[in-house]
Amino acid sequence: MAALPELHKALQTAGEKRCCWRCHVLSPSKCSKGVWMVLLVGIGCAVESVSCPKECTCQYLAVNCTGKQLEEFPSVIPLDTRQLILAQNKLSYLPSVELNFLGDLIYLDCSGNALGEDLDFTFVSIIKLVYLDLSFNNLTQVTFGTFSQLSSLVVLKLSDNPSLVEIEKDSFANNTWLRHLDVSRCSLTFIDTSTVRDLPNLRSLGLSGNPWFCNCSFVELFNWMKESGVTFLGIAQEHLQLW
Repeated sequence: MAALPELHKALQTAGEKRCCWRCHVLSPSKCSKGVWMVLLVGIGCAVESVSCPKECTCQYLAVNCTGKQLEEFPSVIPLDTRQLILAQNKLSYLPSVELNFLGDLIYLDCSGNALGEDLDFTFVSIIKLVYLDLSFNNLTQVTFGTFSQLSSLVVLKLSDNPSLVEIEKDSFANNTWLRHLDVSRCSLTFIDTSTVRDLPNLRSLGLSGNPWFCNCSFVELFNWMKESGVTFLGIAQEHLQLW
C-alpha cells in the first residue's frame, strides 16, 4: 500500500506547528528559546520514530519487516498501521493479543514463515482485514474458527502449505466477500463443494497441485468447477471442458 505524500507532509507540518506551540507555552520568556526549541523538536521528532520496530521500515500507515529473520512478532508496531508485511521471516506463531491491538489493519502478509500451530481465533479483532497472505508456511488445518471474524476479507492466500491436509466444511462461511482464494500446492485430498460453492463473490480459486482423492465427492466438486464461472488458477478453462 503506497504512502500518501500529501497527507504525510501535512502531518509533518502539523508536528512542526505542535512543537512550536509547545515551545511558546513552556519556555520562560527570559530563558534561551533556542535551547527549548532544540529540546522540544527532538522530542516531537522522536514521537514518530519510537513506535517503529527497529528491524522494520515504516512509512505512513505501513510497516515492512520483510526478510529480517524475525523469530518473534515485532513489538511497538504503531496502532494505526493499515499494512503490515512480515514475509520471509522465521515466525512460528502469531500472538493474538499483540496482533489484535491493530484494529485498523487491512493488509497482512505473513508468507514465507514457519507458522504451523492452530490459528483459531488468532484474528479476532482485526475485523477490517481485506488481504491476508499465509502462503509458504506449515499450516495443518483450517476450521470455522480460523477466519470466522474476518467478515471483510477479499483475498486469502493459503497456497504452498505442504502440511495443510484439512479444510473443514463451512470454514469460510463468514467470509462472504472473498473474491480470491488460493489453496494450491498443499496436501488436500478432499474439500466439501459447499465450502467454495457458497462464496457468492468468489472470482478466482486455486486448487491445483493437491493430491485429490477421486471419489463421488470430487465428481461433485468437478461439476461445480465447470459450471461456476470462477477462474481456476493454473487450470485452463478449455481443460475443464475436456474432462
